[in-house]
Amino acid sequence: QVRLVESGGGSVQAGGALRLSCAASGFTISSRCMGWFRQPPGKEREGVAVISRDGNTRYAESVKGRFTVSKDRTKNTLYLQMNSLKPNDTAMYYCAADRHIFCTRASMAPGEYKDWGQGTQVTVSP
Repeated sequence: QVRLVESGGGSVQAGGALRLSCAASGFTISSRCMGWFRQPPGKEREGVAVISRDGNTRYAESVKGRFTVSKDRTKNTLYLQMNSLKPNDTAMYYCAADRHIFCTRASMAPGEYKDWGQGTQVTVSP
C-alpha cells in the first residue's frame, strides 16, 4: 500500500527556514517522479518543486533560489528545504508521487500526480 507522510511544518517568522520531509512506503521514490505542492487558504493547489527519477529538478518561479528539493534513496524520503520564507509561502504543503511509472520528466501539474500525503501546515508571519 502506497503511503506518503509529510512532517516538518510549523510557524516561523519571515526570513526563517524550515525543512519538510516526506517519508514514502509501499514503493521506492527512485522509481517515480516526486513533487511538493502547496495550497494557500482559498486558492488552488500549485506545484512548488518537483524532482525526476534521475534527480532533475524544477521549481515554481516564486520559490527559485529559496527552496531546494532533494531525495534520499536509502531513507526513501523526499525533502524540501525552504529558506528565506515569506508570508505568502503560508500554505498546506503536500508531497506526491507521479502517476506514471518510470516517468522521464517531472511535471508541475498536480493532476499528473496520483498518490498524496495528508499535508503539513507552514505558516510564515511578517
